[in-house]
Amino acid sequence: MTKISDNDLELLSKKGIALEKVLNQIETFKEGIPFINLKRAAIVTDGILKFTEEEEAKLEQKFTTTSAAKNLLKFVPASGAASRMFKSLFNFLETFDPSKENLEDYLKRTNDTAIATFFEGQKQLPFYDLVQDRIAGKAGSDAEASYLFVKEMLLEDGLNYGFYPKGLLPFHKYGKRSATPFEEHLIEGSRYAASGGKARLHFTISEQHAVLFKEEYNSVNESVSNATGTTFEVDYSFQKSATDTVAVALDNTPFRNSDGSLLFRPGGHGALIENLNDQDADVIFIKNIDNVVVPESATVLAKSKKVLAGLLLNIQEQVFEYARELDEIEMTLAKILEIKSFLEDRLNVRFSDNFQTLNGADQIKVLQDKINRPIRVCGMVKNEGEPGGGPFWIEDSEGNVSLQIIESAQIDMSQDTQTTILKNATHFNPVDLICGIKNYKGEKYNLLNYVDPKQGFIAEKTKSGKNLKALELPGLWNGAMAFWNTIFVEVPLATFNPVKTVNDLLKPSHQSHL
Repeated sequence: MTKISDNDLELLSKKGIALEKVLNQIETFKEGIPFINLKRAAIVTDGILKFTEEEEAKLEQKFTTTSAAKNLLKFVPASGAASRMFKSLFNFLETFDPSKENLEDYLKRTNDTAIATFFEGQKQLPFYDLVQDRIAGKAGSDAEASYLFVKEMLLEDGLNYGFYPKGLLPFHKYGKRSATPFEEHLIEGSRYAASGGKARLHFTISEQHAVLFKEEYNSVNESVSNATGTTFEVDYSFQKSATDTVAVALDNTPFRNSDGSLLFRPGGHGALIENLNDQDADVIFIKNIDNVVVPESATVLAKSKKVLAGLLLNIQEQVFEYARELDEIEMTLAKILEIKSFLEDRLNVRFSDNFQTLNGADQIKVLQDKINRPIRVCGMVKNEGEPGGGPFWIEDSEGNVSLQIIESAQIDMSQDTQTTILKNATHFNPVDLICGIKNYKGEKYNLLNYVDPKQGFIAEKTKSGKNLKALELPGLWNGAMAFWNTIFVEVPLATFNPVKTVNDLLKPSHQSHL
C-alpha cells in the first residue's frame, strides 16, 4: 500500500497532478512495461508509400491549390538542450591540460576521434570567427589556444553555448553572418506553412529559455519577413508540470527527496501531446528544432512537405465523405465493404478476424470508430545507419495489428526474431509529420484519447547518489499517437539533417556556399 501524506497531496495539487495518476504510475513500475512485439518492418509496398515524380507533382498541386483556405501551423519541439551536443567537448575540458601536453599527444593518448574531428574541421563551424576574435592574443601555445577555444564556446564566462537550447545556437554561416535553427524554421515556414502571406509557428521550449527565444525572434523577425514576404505569428509553450511523472526507488516505493517530498521528473517529449492538443489548425507540420537545411536544399525540402500535406488533404476528403455517410445514410453491405477496403488500403487499418461475423449495425460502429481518428502522414527516409526509431507493423497482446513508429528501447534485444526484424528495416523515422486533428464537422479530436500508455519507457537513474526508476511517457510520435490513423511515405534523405553532436555541423549538408 503506497503511503501518501498531506504534504504529498499539497504538492500534487500545486503541480495539477491527480492522485489516481500517481498511483497508476506506481502500478506501472510494479508491472513493468512489456516490449513491443514486432511483426515485420514496414517497407515500400508494405506500409510505406513511394511516389513517382508525376504523383508527387499532383499532390504538390493539391496542396498549393487548397492550402490558402486552410489554417496551417508549424509545430516545433524546441526544448532540447545544447549540452548533449557538446558532451565530448565538456569531457575534453576536464581531461586536457594544455600546460602538460599538446593536442597531438592528447589525441594519441585518448584516441578521442570526436575531438580529432572537431579540431580538424573547426574553421567550418559557423561560430569559428566569433570565438577566435574573443580569444585573440590570450593563448601562449597551440595547446592553450585549443583549450581556450572550447572553453570560450561552452562556459558561462564565455559564449555560454553549453547552457543554450539547440534552437538558439549558430548552425549555418552565410558570409559574415550566421543563422540559428529558430531563424531557419521561420524561413522554412514561409516556404510551405504560410497561408495568405502569414505563417504560424509554435515552439515548445524550456521556460528558462523563454526570454532568449523572444530576443532572437525580435532580432530576426524583420529581416526574415522582408526576405520572405511573410508575416510571422509565433508563440510558445512549456512542458506542463502536470505531465511530470513520479519516480520510485528500486523496490517500487515512491522515491523521496532529502526533505521527504516526492520526486517528480519530466515525462519526456511524449508530454508534448498535451501542448499539441492545445493547438487549433487544419494542417499541422511537426519537425524537430535541430533538423534544418541550408538554402541549397530548401527547394527539395519544401516540395517534400507539400507532397505529404497534399496527400493528407486528399485522404481527408475521402475520410470526411465516408465518415459523414456512416453517420447520415443507410449503409448497404457493398458500401460497408467499400469503406473497410479504403481503411485497409489507404490508412493501413487492420480489422479483427471476427469483423465479418458481426451484424451490420456493429460493423458500422467498428467503421465509425476506425475512421473518426486524427491522421498522421509521416515521412520516412532510407536507413543510413542513423540512430532513432523506425516504421514497423506491430501486434499487441490482444492480436491487434497496427503501423507504428517504434524506438529500439521498446524492442526486446534478447529475442533473435525481434532483432532480425530490426536489422532488416529499410527506413527510419526523421520526425517529419503532417497531422490532421479534426473530424469532418471541423471539430478537434481530443488527442489524449489516442495515446497508448503501455508504450512508455522505464529507465534507471540516480539522484543524490541513490538509484531510482524513472518513467517516460509514450513518445510524441510513438505511443502518444499510437491510435491515430497512420500513413508512411518515403521522403528524400536531403530533408533530414539533424544535429545531435557539434560535429554534425561539419557535415556538407550544413555548409552553405551562398
